[in-house]
Amino acid sequence: MNSIVHKWLQISLIKRILLGIIIGILLALTIPKAASWVSIFGSLFVGALKAVAPILVLFLVMHAISSHKSGKKTNMKSILVLYAIGTFLAGVVGVVASFLFPVTLTLTTGAQEVAPPEGILQVIETLLYSIVDNPVSAILNANYLGILAWAIVIGFALKKAADSTKTAIANFSDAITKIVKWVIELAPFGIMGLVFDSIASNGLGALADYGKLLVLLLGCMFFVALVVNPLITFTFTRQNPYPLVLRTLRESGITAFFTRSSAANIPVNLTLCEKLDLDEDTYSVSIPLGATINMAGAAVTISVLTLATANTLGIEVDIWTAIILMVLSAVSAAGASGVAGGSLLLIPLACSLFGISNDIAMQVVGVGFIIAVLQDSCETALNSSSDVLFTATADIAKKRKDRLTNNK
Repeated sequence: MNSIVHKWLQISLIKRILLGIIIGILLALTIPKAASWVSIFGSLFVGALKAVAPILVLFLVMHAISSHKSGKKTNMKSILVLYAIGTFLAGVVGVVASFLFPVTLTLTTGAQEVAPPEGILQVIETLLYSIVDNPVSAILNANYLGILAWAIVIGFALKKAADSTKTAIANFSDAITKIVKWVIELAPFGIMGLVFDSIASNGLGALADYGKLLVLLLGCMFFVALVVNPLITFTFTRQNPYPLVLRTLRESGITAFFTRSSAANIPVNLTLCEKLDLDEDTYSVSIPLGATINMAGAAVTISVLTLATANTLGIEVDIWTAIILMVLSAVSAAGASGVAGGSLLLIPLACSLFGISNDIAMQVVGVGFIIAVLQDSCETALNSSSDVLFTATADIAKKRKDRLTNNK
């Protein structure tokens, strides 16, 4: 048995995950009822990731801040700039693509019982309240803004603590990191269960009526992932961005696609940053922060579905309103983590820009829930993989700058 496990672990994790995907698809298409028990693997895997992520973030950030030596620079400013640029350009792509390839919607019902935010001020207010949340409540509810805020404050408070205290925090951080690695080794089985459950429960037939909308949405997200983000990375690093882009999509995007949770993918991203030999002081903060504010996929969803609604109602959209929508999509997307339901429930906020009633906007949210099987998966994959991409981009750019300075 030990020999089998050893040989299994010697196989590349990506290959094992691909095998899990294939098995999940085959079981869902051939014996969905007999193999229904397989879906429990997916639930357990996502549950384990969500359970360990808040504690991991708390101790990693506390350790990074408390042990940070004065004078040592991090790349957080550059990363925040990259997050902002990436999210804004994603909104631009969504708006421009909607003008080039306009689509209309078949409106539906089913989302009237949920309440969207009344305006951008409510989104910002929710985010601010999240920051000052009770630390125990923040951990229990996986409120990462609250966890980050407390971890940073406690970390600074511990900077002058005894070395034994800092060592204890470091040991806790290492122990939880090891647990995360054990959980990630189970990814092939977890993703097999998630794939099986997705195909067996939903299939792809329900998406046929919304084919054009899905093609536009997913096309925008792929364009951002494979064209816009590489251009941003090249601009900052001046080197071929695609090896890094493809690796982040492969090792972060695939798991995010099936878990459909940026929070659940935080441990995966932290492990990938470690593999890429990035600065732990930086990525221990930038990755959980990115999971809350770096939302390029959400910006695409908000802008595309809003303009599709305007097209359906025959509303003419001028260039200035379109520019405002680009900015509003980016700002709303950054606040999506503070709203239950994420990007979809921020569509009524963007629709209000065109005077579209809340009743109609909520019908559009209903359309979003129908296509969420693919839309939300691709959105999460784009959001989460770009957290690592931009963290690595800032690190590479800093090293390049240091080299140029030393050569002068």
